[in-house]
Amino acid sequence: MKKLFSILLIVFGLTQTSVLAQDVNVCMQDLSIFAEFAKVKNYKAAFEPWMRVRQNCPTINAAVYTYGERILKDLINNGTPEEQEASKKDLILLYDEWVQNFPKKKNQSQVGDILSAKAQALLDYKLADLKVIYTTFDEAYKKDAASFTSPKLLYNYFKTLYDRYKAGDSEVTMELLFNMYEEISEKFEFEQTELAKKLDVILKKEAAGTALSSRETRNKRVYDVNSNAFGIFSSNLDAIIAKEATCENLIPLYQRNFEENKTDATWIKRAASRMDSKECSDDPLFVTLVEALHALDPSADSAYYLGLLNDKSGNSEAALKYFEESISLETDNYKKAKILLKIANKFKAAGRRSSARTYANKALSFQPSMGRAYLLIANMYADSANDCGDSQFNKRAVYWLAADMARKAGQVDASLKNVATKTAESYTGRAPSKTDIFTEGNTGAVIKFDCWINRSVTVPNL
Repeated sequence: MKKLFSILLIVFGLTQTSVLAQDVNVCMQDLSIFAEFAKVKNYKAAFEPWMRVRQNCPTINAAVYTYGERILKDLINNGTPEEQEASKKDLILLYDEWVQNFPKKKNQSQVGDILSAKAQALLDYKLADLKVIYTTFDEAYKKDAASFTSPKLLYNYFKTLYDRYKAGDSEVTMELLFNMYEEISEKFEFEQTELAKKLDVILKKEAAGTALSSRETRNKRVYDVNSNAFGIFSSNLDAIIAKEATCENLIPLYQRNFEENKTDATWIKRAASRMDSKECSDDPLFVTLVEALHALDPSADSAYYLGLLNDKSGNSEAALKYFEESISLETDNYKKAKILLKIANKFKAAGRRSSARTYANKALSFQPSMGRAYLLIANMYADSANDCGDSQFNKRAVYWLAADMARKAGQVDASLKNVATKTAESYTGRAPSKTDIFTEGNTGAVIKFDCWINRSVTVPNL
């Protein structure tokens, strides 16, 4: 009897294995069918085989979710009203299934990416209130900030909180809003730096005259597109906070919270940074913040702010010492470049153009893709047109130099391409015209500028 029972168990097991194998084979066939349809964007034909695989073999392949997202979004856009509403709700379920069954891609978590897409869908299709949408974005960021990299979604993460604040949500204080703004701004800066590192490798190769491979050319286009997107949404982020982040709001807020946070270097650094960027650094609170930061955590940031304080008090020698100390304390080349550009901007504002250019060029030596450094130099050249050159023609020739610098900004930083192009066109319009060159008869002549610019330009053959 026992022997018979054992035989029956074996037969049953083999039968079950056979059934499971058949199910998997069917799923594999359906997977192949819907994937082929989805690749050519025939999502209607892909729907049924995709749904069978999703229901019967949800862990067979990540394509169930990557293509499933496209299939449902197509129904949302092109289906009947009933299909549209059902697909919106089903898309939210799909994201939850995706996180459960394929939380990783190539051994890297993609939970932040998936959950942020879920939050965006809730927002796009008005399936939840702002608090639920924000909470979903927040879950994505806190669980896996590394894969939460979409500039649009990061922007909407902050904007949902901002919209709650503007709607009078008592849970969203001004302090919470500013803290979140700093957090997302730092995330934008981090992602932009990661892109810049990849782009700079290619730019250095181009500068050396080495031909790019087809893959590098393709990657450069991708980096440019992503860089442009980060530039746009970063500007949008700054724009919506601008009305709230005024000195009238910042100073009393930081005064009120300083005592509680005076040992928190991150809080002090963010407060000092915000006051500096909003031109609130004349207030005594800025001095208090800087001194506290330097005592608590002597760093590149605190040394930079001490340089600002000395510069404002007219002690330019001490200011320069602190600025140099700030650069030497910073070990990350990309952060070093940002400090150098800040210093360049301060020198430009003080009318010290030669020093400003020196620091802008130093910034470019650490980050060749820093287009804003080229724009800074371009603007200073243009501002110096009346001070350089010994004739009206030669004075206006400065604009050729300025236009060239502006074009470089757009070439190395796609996020500045529109601004750089318009700036270059504006400067070119102020330079000598074809008629001017014909009248002077100096095509190909080299014009040397003996002012602070100390550069030359060749008159073009227009």
